[in-house]
Amino acid sequence: MKPLKNWDNKTWLSSEKYINSFNKFILKQVSLNKHSRILDIGCGRGKILGNLSNKLKLSKKPIGLDIENHKDKNKKIIFKKIDALSFVSKTKITFDLILIKQTIHLLKKKQATKLLSICKDKLNPKGKIIILSLDPKRNEIPTFTLMEKKLRISLNKDEKLFNLIFKNRAEMNVKKFTYEVKILKNKYLQMIKNRYISTLLSLTDEQIADGIIEIKNNYKNKLKFKDRLICFILKK
Repeated sequence: MKPLKNWDNKTWLSSEKYINSFNKFILKQVSLNKHSRILDIGCGRGKILGNLSNKLKLSKKPIGLDIENHKDKNKKIIFKKIDALSFVSKTKITFDLILIKQTIHLLKKKQATKLLSICKDKLNPKGKIIILSLDPKRNEIPTFTLMEKKLRISLNKDEKLFNLIFKNRAEMNVKKFTYEVKILKNKYLQMIKNRYISTLLSLTDEQIADGIIEIKNNYKNKLKFKDRLICFILKK
């Protein structure tokens, strides 16, 4: 699969309002302080992690992992261009929070299961792993026909993966994060063009162009919808 470069590039996911709302949610799920060690798997430009660092006044920079090295990444983090399994297998650091946001669905079942097992071993006694993904049952993201078809296949696949790797639900909590998005249609069309979501990575330029025309015709100039994430919280 092509790397996902633009999920946090001038989108609502990179807005200060979204990041503050998201981190407020995270801080309700896990007890953190200025001495906490934090790892973000699939950190993108590190904006969420940098914001957390500022809020907590972290004494040690949080670590962000991604396979794409962006020039405009946040300076408040230690960035490593490396895959998650390679890093967590070798690091001697233990963490109070390991964040995996909309990343685990890109892994195969064996990879995901192994990653979570190793991550559990890298937690401090009261540490938590927080895994977030699009809610497969309540998606409201604006789509065009082909995008909707591929997204539905992807969400169904995600749900099956979660059911396999989270067999023992007694070991975790499940929460929901919801963010109300208000965005101009033209800005959202630019996000589509930039392939902001993994569902769009395999589409051709022609398919994207056709989809943009479809969204232009089917949606109002101001889009309003809820971005819903399902959140799995694992303890050591």
